[in-house]
Amino acid sequence: MTQPQPVTKNLQETHLNRARASLRQALSWYGNIRKPGQVSSNSQLAGLVKPELEALTATLNKLDYNVIKIAAFGLVSRGKSAVLNALLGQKILQTGPLHGVTQYPRSVRWNVGDKVQVELIDTPGLDEIAGEVRSQMAREVARQADLILFVVAGDITRTEYQALCELRQAQKPLILVFNKIDLYPDTDREKIYKNLQQLGTGNVQAKPLQPDEIVTIAAEPAPMEVRVEWPDGNVTYEWETPPPQVDELKQTILKILNREGRSLIALNALIQAREAEEAIASKTIDVRQQEAEDLIWQFTRYKAVAVALNPIAFLDIIGGTVADLALIRSLARLYGLPMTGYEATKLLKTILLSSGGLLLGELGSSLLLGLSKSTAAVAAGDNPSHITAYAGSAIAQAGIAGYGAFAVGKAAQVYLEKGCSWGQLGASTVIAEILAEVEPNTILYRLRQELGRNLGMVDE
Repeated sequence: MTQPQPVTKNLQETHLNRARASLRQALSWYGNIRKPGQVSSNSQLAGLVKPELEALTATLNKLDYNVIKIAAFGLVSRGKSAVLNALLGQKILQTGPLHGVTQYPRSVRWNVGDKVQVELIDTPGLDEIAGEVRSQMAREVARQADLILFVVAGDITRTEYQALCELRQAQKPLILVFNKIDLYPDTDREKIYKNLQQLGTGNVQAKPLQPDEIVTIAAEPAPMEVRVEWPDGNVTYEWETPPPQVDELKQTILKILNREGRSLIALNALIQAREAEEAIASKTIDVRQQEAEDLIWQFTRYKAVAVALNPIAFLDIIGGTVADLALIRSLARLYGLPMTGYEATKLLKTILLSSGGLLLGELGSSLLLGLSKSTAAVAAGDNPSHITAYAGSAIAQAGIAGYGAFAVGKAAQVYLEKGCSWGQLGASTVIAEILAEVEPNTILYRLRQELGRNLGMVDE
């Protein structure tokens, strides 16, 4: 496995360029669906996949503009809007003592004085009345976000923990923001902080949050009574609001953006691209289901007949393998999905190994029958009775070959439904390459651990 490297600016640019190349390749592949073809379902499919193609285009545009989206989530009255206002240095987003002040997601540009543009997104509380619609909005915002701020104001409640776990499923870097620390004595604050370090992972068995993943702030400190002594000796009392205490959060965000901001953009774009590609593949398979079934049965018959008539052992097995590879590539062409000969070979190997030994066992049986058939064919010239033995072996081998072709075709459908995100410049491939190049002290490293399980990456 590639050793992790510091995410330097040059490496970040490399990540961006890889992501751009991957998305351009995907648009080149799937853009052909819109063009008239021999498949009668093309026009229907073009309409179905239009949202995904538009999403791929929009994601590519976002890469070109270097826009990092940071979304704030949390339950009501945790101070999400106040946190963003404090970062902005002015009160732009509405805040108030009542629940549900933020009704819909709102975006505002944050000028951080860097080449990267930052967009802060405020969201409604995750536990509000009629929250299902807002939960859907939250999921959509989380999908688009490159970095998530999860705002709490004390120990995590059960509802908060569930919401946090759901956000973790979006597989995005997350900073846990402990707001309103001015309301807690130092000893209580320290105890709560340690609890949040563990629970904030969304998995009690995971490693505790690192310093870059949890910060303490007071975005909108409570007013304090101040004693005022006047020159004439009079004493009065006034209420003053202390300035926001958000420097730690601001510095943490800026450090992350400088250290790995472009890599965050690239990774999120690739995750969205992979989702779009999987959706395109799924819709394509649904539309062309009957044509795929006819194609599988056609190859099943061809393979069975070809193997049965071939009198030479080993050559019939090789011919059957070639037929399986041709079936996989024909299915990919039918679906309009990219598939090289190398990728077809890898997919066939995966199917054989994942069949629990069933297809490999059938292959062994077919080999034995092929040897028996070859022996019978050689002996048939001297003794015509061997023709019967040849026919029996041929029929049995044809049945096995036909079953194998059908099983390979159905399994290939399942794998193709996941899209072609692997292979050179495939979204999953580039995601794995980027994650292999991050070091443990980055916020991307936890994402490497979470995403890596799905990509076959194993950390020491």
